[in-house]
Amino acid sequence: MSTSKKIRIALAQLAPVWLNREASIDRLLAGMEQAAAQDCRLLATGESWLPGYPFWLSATDGARFESPLQKRIHATYLEQGVNIEAGDLEAVCTAARKHHLALVLGVMERPDSKGGHTLYASRVYISEQGEIASVHRKLMPTYEERLAWGIGDGHGLVTHRLGEFTVSALNCWENWMPLARAALYAQGSNLHVAIWPGSERNTVDITRHIAKEARAYVVSVSSYFTRAMIPDDMPEAEAIRAAAPEVMADGGSCVAAPDGSWVLPPQTGSEGVFVAEVNLQRVLEERQNFDPSGHYARPDVLGLTVNRVRQNSIQTID
Repeated sequence: MSTSKKIRIALAQLAPVWLNREASIDRLLAGMEQAAAQDCRLLATGESWLPGYPFWLSATDGARFESPLQKRIHATYLEQGVNIEAGDLEAVCTAARKHHLALVLGVMERPDSKGGHTLYASRVYISEQGEIASVHRKLMPTYEERLAWGIGDGHGLVTHRLGEFTVSALNCWENWMPLARAALYAQGSNLHVAIWPGSERNTVDITRHIAKEARAYVVSVSSYFTRAMIPDDMPEAEAIRAAAPEVMADGGSCVAAPDGSWVLPPQTGSEGVFVAEVNLQRVLEERQNFDPSGHYARPDVLGLTVNRVRQNSIQTID
């Protein structure tokens, strides 16, 4: 069997240096070194990994209007957001090119095109050549996330070639949206990456479900984060610690094969860069009896329209 049908994937179940963009990037670069040393072609992180998930919202009454505490924390979060236009990911792109390693990276994006003062939970795909190939902003933040994040658009609902695989990716509960999944299946996805803030309860069921539905490999990547990891210089650190559970994100990163069986069962309770090998032959075998966008599709009966226009705050005509 051709070895070109096989690739190795690194699941970076790591904790960021919470709300510290540059220190977190240093952690990511070290994880990329580990992945490259194990001949990986792709590395993925959890959702909003850079510079971290807003765990304080549920722990400190995040919906309280005009709260000075919430404003102070949010100001730090915004300040540490990722401005792609300003080159905040240049070091990561350089390392990707050096290691010939593609990335699915979860970031809190702070785009200039939306005024520069709102954060979006974005999935960034960086190619093996170190180029930012696409940025997908989460279509709908989940529950209290809407207190900290803006609503995205469909611009990044695209797939990318990686060797003989076609890679897709969605943020967290977007993976529960059947039409978002269908849009990616129709573009040839056979290696889907689902990025999560960190919990086995999120990954254990849906990872296998999507794999069986798509007849594709599904890689779920989560973060690991504990109360002890809250930095002392974080605004309102003591208030957050007092309200937070000891383990705020327990991991749960895993990989399911196209028949729903585990390649890597959910990993919980620790950090790590976990490696799994995927084989395109298994996709080809499972598509024999079901292909959701091919021989089992009925576009004459069921159709889907996807708007991939990037939504900006203004359109200027000079």
